[in-house]
Parts: sequence; C-alpha cells; structure tokens
Amino acid sequence: MTAQAAIKDGDAGIADRRRWMGVLARAGREELEEAWTALPSKPAHRFMRAPEIGLVMVQARAGGSGNPFNLGEMTVTRCALRLDSGVVGFGYVQGRDKRRAELAAAFDALLQTPETRDEVLRGVVEKLAAAQAERRALRSRKAASTKVEFFTMVRGDNPR
Repeated sequence: MTAQAAIKDGDAGIADRRRWMGVLARAGREELEEAWTALPSKPAHRFMRAPEIGLVMVQARAGGSGNPFNLGEMTVTRCALRLDSGVVGFGYVQGRDKRRAELAAAFDALLQTPETRDEVLRGVVEKLAAAQAERRALRSRKAASTKVEFFTMVRGDNPR
C-alpha cells in the first residue's frame, strides 16, 4: 500500500508516523508516564516482543557529508505490543528503560487507531513536541550566549 493510499484509507501516513515516533523516542519516562496516567481509558495490550535491551551501530559521516563510518554502538530498548483491537505498536528508545519503550509502543498503537488518533496527537504528541522544542531553543540560546566573534582591524600604519 502506498503512503497516499494509506492516508486515504485512514491509516497514518508515513511522514506523520515518523514524526510521532521521533517525538515519543525523545520523550522522557516521566513525560510518558504522566501522559499515560492522563488518558481517560487505557487499552489492554499483549506483548508481541517484551521490552528488550540491545545495541545498534551508530553511523556518522566525515565532515557531515563525507563517507559514512561506524561511530560506535548505542544502547536501545525496543518493544512491540498488540492492543486488543489488533493494532500493533512499536517503541524504540535510547538507553535501557523498558517501561519507556513500552509506553512509546502503546502510544504508537493508539496513534494508529482512528478513534484515538486525534486525542492522542493533541493531548500527548503535540505537548511533548512543544516541550522538546522549548528545550532545544533553550540549549540554542545558551550555546549562542557563549559565541565568540573574532575580527581583525587593519591599522593605518600596517599596509597589506
């Protein structure tokens, strides 16, 4: 099924899912727990793959655009679960927090469910994204305040 067909059929589009998966992966455990607690009804689910910890190889590019090379390994936790409705959710998070991966997977499944998608997008994903953007802006402001601008002055008695 193409992305356009998925959107027409009511399934989440690839770009939308990529966005919310990123937001959920970057969210802290406390934020996810708070959002889960705030849900009016929590769906029952079964693990397809219980949260498990593993390693992934992180690649980088020389100079940001050169040839790729293996930078090193990073610990991740992944989880796959199925809601009683049959919808499957996945969660991948950096680190070793199994509960965080489970919550990310549960929210992913809820976001793929047409009945709960809008509520979870507004009540969870958009709030998490706004908090992440604010933290990113704060880091940028702090980094910008340490910026040093160098300049040279040409003296009149020092010809080039």
